[in-house]
Formats: sequence, C-alpha cells, structure tokens
Amino acid sequence: MYEAMRARFGDRHWWPADRAAPPDRKALEICVGAILTQNTAWTNVEKAIANLRAAGALDVGALAALPAPALAELIRPAGYFNVKAKRLKNFIARVHDYRGGDILAFLGRSVDTLREDLLAVSGIGAETADSIILYAAGKLSFVVDAYTCRILRRHKLIGPDDDYTSVQELLAGSLPKDVALWNDYHAQIVETGKHYCRPTARCPGCPLEGFPHDPQADKEP
Repeated sequence: MYEAMRARFGDRHWWPADRAAPPDRKALEICVGAILTQNTAWTNVEKAIANLRAAGALDVGALAALPAPALAELIRPAGYFNVKAKRLKNFIARVHDYRGGDILAFLGRSVDTLREDLLAVSGIGAETADSIILYAAGKLSFVVDAYTCRILRRHKLIGPDDDYTSVQELLAGSLPKDVALWNDYHAQIVETGKHYCRPTARCPGCPLEGFPHDPQADKEP
C-alpha cells in the first residue's frame, strides 16, 4: 500500500519547516506546527507560523515571555487561537523548565520518557505527541490520525472498535523500524485521505483502489 501511494505522490518531504533554520529552531517550529494543526488546515498553520517568525517569536525564551493574548493574536489564522495559545504556553513552559529551554535536549530523551512527558501537557493528545516525536525528535512513533483510521478501516485492516493504541501497534508491528519510512508513510496516508479517502469515498483513481476495500465502512473507531 505504501509503495502504491508513493508511486503516485512521490516523497512528500514532510514535515514542512524552514530547512535553512538551525536544528533547534527547526525542531521548535515543527512542535509548534503540530500543536497548531489540530482541527485546522495546514495552510492556516503556515500563516500562523509566518506571523510568529516575523515577530521573532519562534524561540523558546521568546514564546515563554510572550503574553498569552499577544500569542493568540499571532496565531489567529490557525483558528481556536485562544485555546491553542494556552496549549502552546503549556508546552513551552514544560520545555523551558527542562535544562533552561534546550529543546533538542528535551526531544533527545527516550521515546517512552518523551511521550509520557508530552502527554502530561494539557492540550497535547496522542496524535500531537507522536507527531512531535516522529517529526521533531526524529524517533520511531507512528502517527495515527482520522485519515489513517478511515483508510485502514475501509481496507478491512482494522475494525470499528480498534482504538488509537491498537491501530498504532498494528502499523508499528508490521513495518520496518525506519524513521524515514514511518515519516513518509504517514504523509502518504494524509495525501491519500485528502484527495480520495474522504468522508464520502472517491475511489476512482485512488492509488489504493486495487486493494480490497469497502467504501461504505464509515463508522469511526
């Protein structure tokens, strides 16, 4: 399935971030993007990140010092900006308290330790935590989102009662332990979900059309 999607879409080069930025700044930008992209389109997140960059706020110290109302205004394009400002402040406070805000040290811990710490931050759930681990920390933690569940359910690989953990275990246990593969695999799923495996399936032309599937298997797990 991965090979079929990749043949159609090519390497997705995900997660999008300023590739010319220093490693710590790039990692922070990915973390911020993972939090802001909850319940919104990535194009809106890009506008919010551009605002933060223009304001010189893409820095742990700057974000820690920035008042929540000012932060909310900068990230307004991402929607739910007051809620997301609180979530960002919660995350930044956790990073700031760890070795003086060294985000690379914060992300450099073991997957289990990092995931537990991220999930303890108010407003960060499993999908956001795994996005930060996979894309910002560059460690193995498969990201499961609505697209993943819909595609796997329609292709009869999971059932209606499978939860986040069981879906993640299925993928992690079935694929080589390769960060680059897991990175691009999730990106391919997102691309397929956006264009074809939508709430109302658009199967003709889908790269996964040739695999056994039931486009009516719509009950969310």
